[in-house]
Amino acid sequence: MNTVTITPIKTEKDYQNALQRIDELLLLDPAPYSELDDELDVLSTLVHAYEQTHYAIPYPDPIDAIKYLMEENGWKNKDLEQLIGPKSRVSEILNRKRYFTLQQILNLHKHLGLPLEIFINDKMPQIAKQNSR
Repeated sequence: MNTVTITPIKTEKDYQNALQRIDELLLLDPAPYSELDDELDVLSTLVHAYEQTHYAIPYPDPIDAIKYLMEENGWKNKDLEQLIGPKSRVSEILNRKRYFTLQQILNLHKHLGLPLEIFINDKMPQIAKQNSR
């Protein structure tokens, strides 16, 4: 039995080498639970961790995310009233005149599947400052 040595991905070169090896393994189409399949699994995990640190995709703006969902689903402001509140409140939030309450965030998370992190993150001080104008 061959022993595969996998090292941490610390540099861009390590990252590129891991991507190349993943491509090679995918072409081999390893059998499930085989040594090559295990190598592919571990390399994929390491690549994912490296990408989360070095190529993280920021969460979208919550208003933009909601407007996108509205457009994709053909929803109107009225369709958000059960999650946000009266028509005027929905309008204030979508026009960035007011920020979400905790209950509204929980409702949008639960019913629309939006991650909590898009509402509660390091951009919140900027949002609060913009909303106080």
